[in-house]
Amino acid sequence: MTLGLWAAYQRLERNLATTDIDARLGSDRPARTAGEAMNILVLGSDSRAGANSAYGAHISGARSDTAMLVHVAGNRKSATVVSIPRDTVVHRPSCPRTDGGNTPEEGAAMFNTAYSVGGSACTVKTVEQMSRVRIDHVIEVDFTGFKRLIDAIGGVDVTTEQDIHDPRSGLDLTAGTHTLHGEQALALVRTRYGIGDGSDLGRIRLQQRFLTALVEQLHSDRLFSDPVRLYKTADAATSALTTDKNLGSVRALTHLARDVNRVDPHAVRFRTLPVRPYPRDPNRVTADQPAADALWNALRQDRTPPPDSD
Repeated sequence: MTLGLWAAYQRLERNLATTDIDARLGSDRPARTAGEAMNILVLGSDSRAGANSAYGAHISGARSDTAMLVHVAGNRKSATVVSIPRDTVVHRPSCPRTDGGNTPEEGAAMFNTAYSVGGSACTVKTVEQMSRVRIDHVIEVDFTGFKRLIDAIGGVDVTTEQDIHDPRSGLDLTAGTHTLHGEQALALVRTRYGIGDGSDLGRIRLQQRFLTALVEQLHSDRLFSDPVRLYKTADAATSALTTDKNLGSVRALTHLARDVNRVDPHAVRFRTLPVRPYPRDPNRVTADQPAADALWNALRQDRTPPPDSD
């Protein structure tokens, strides 16, 4: 390896931030998924700390406003992405605090509060408890990191079927196809009041549409064959993401990227956790059984999941 390549490699390594999920959660966890299948929990944090203060410095703490469980099939030919609505009422388990001790469990908590009280480790524990699906890896990204990553890719072409005007997220789009760069892309995946009934389920549908476009674009862009673009994207990605410790190296992330790149973009299935209105609060939802268990069971068995009910 030349001196220049070594310096570039070391820069990427220094960019990485990690959390030791396995050490924090211990061994009392679900069994790993059948075969070589892999489950990655992707979290979008709404932290307003540091560079994110422009989105509301008065809002304290952080929540996982976006949570997607990405199941990559053992044969690497397909993948399933399950969105978990932030407003889902769940049993939140006791979780280890970063400063020692444990958080109290709560019988009826909003799903996204797990991140607030115990970070990604508590979110992993909550997902594993509700699904009995073992999480192999965790990837977190905040507002600023997301923008940097999309800009490094060169933007994403997204088609909307209706005009979207949401003053809260800052999104202002006419119906049609648009190339969305960092700020607009962030506004799209955050918006919920400019579409439908303003619920989180409408935002999830937009997020899934955006990810579909992103996956197809990355697959057709031949990113891996362009060393300059690949390095710029890797630099942005390693700066933007916080991962579990086992993913906390350039080698591990490269291996993961190659695994995911083997998946045919047309074989990526998007699902939303089946939910129904929560009886005690119409602004909240709860898992709809037995449909939710059928979805989780398909992931545990590395099988094709049932279709969304809607």
